[in-house]
Amino acid sequence: MKVKKPGIWSILLVFLVITSIMIILFIPYRQALVFEYQNTGDVLAFIPLPEQGKFKMKYTHSIHLSEVVESYTINENHEIKQYELMYEDFAIGMPENAADGEVFEQKNGKYYIKNMNRVFPYFDLRVGKVRANHTIIFKNNEYPLSQFVEPGTWIRIGAEKLNLFQVLKGVNMLGG
Repeated sequence: MKVKKPGIWSILLVFLVITSIMIILFIPYRQALVFEYQNTGDVLAFIPLPEQGKFKMKYTHSIHLSEVVESYTINENHEIKQYELMYEDFAIGMPENAADGEVFEQKNGKYYIKNMNRVFPYFDLRVGKVRANHTIIFKNNEYPLSQFVEPGTWIRIGAEKLNLFQVLKGVNMLGG
C-alpha cells in the first residue's frame, strides 16, 4: 500500500492556518487599564478603555479616614496622566495647595486640585486590607479592587494593549 505524501499546498495551508491563529491570539489589539501582579506582567484584571479613556481611583485615606478621589486619563503614548485630585482634609499626606500651573478650589467642604499634568508610565499600589477600599470608577460605575485582587496584594496599574490570549485569561472587571 502506497502512502500519499502531502502536497506543497497542504503544507502551505497548514502553515497559514497556524500563523493566523498565532496572530489572532498574540497581537495586541485592545486598549485596557491593566492590573498586574507586582511587576511580573501577569494580568490579574483589566478594564477595556477607549483610546485616551478616563477613570478615577477612590479610596479612604489611612490617617484622616476621609474620601480621596484621583482622576486620570490615558494619553496618546499610553501613559497615565493625573488631571485632578479631590480630598476632604488637609492632613498628613495631602497637599495644602496646587503646584505651578494647577488650580486649587474649595467647593462644598471639599478641596480640588485641577489642571494637573502628572504623567506616569504606571503606578504601583498595595490594595488596602483594612479600610482603604480602593475603588476604580469608570463611566460612573464603581469597581472595588478587593473584588478582583486579594487585599494586601501589591499591583502595578498601567495602560496597555492586550492580545486575545491575555483578554481570555484575565478578568474583565466590567464583566464582558
